[in-house]
Amino acid sequence: MPDQDTVTRLARALPHVVPTEEHFGFAVHSGTRQRGFVWVWQERLAPHRPRVPNPGVVAVRVADLSVKEELLAADPEVYFTESHYDGYPAVLVRLEAIGAIELEELLTDAWLCSAPPALVREFEAGLAD
Repeated sequence: MPDQDTVTRLARALPHVVPTEEHFGFAVHSGTRQRGFVWVWQERLAPHRPRVPNPGVVAVRVADLSVKEELLAADPEVYFTESHYDGYPAVLVRLEAIGAIELEELLTDAWLCSAPPALVREFEAGLAD
């Protein structure tokens, strides 16, 4: 069963990835910025209370809202969302419910839509070799 250690291993295997500073998560350098592509879900346990990290769930960036809707419809046991992410291209992923291979593909796709185009081309060229 994947956990945060699995997420760390998979994310760090991708080029130019750095851990985020505030909470568990990873970003890729894009020019002078860092673009997050996976991070721990900040769950609201009670109304009007601060959100708290839920280590069993990560938010993962997706290419667009249509990809988000496809994932949500394909496997609601794995993928879900909340109103905080309405209109934002990311899904919430239950780590206990996703397989390691599917998680690796999801994180790679998230990285691909967050990395700068030149880095994506370099990465894809390396895959073709």
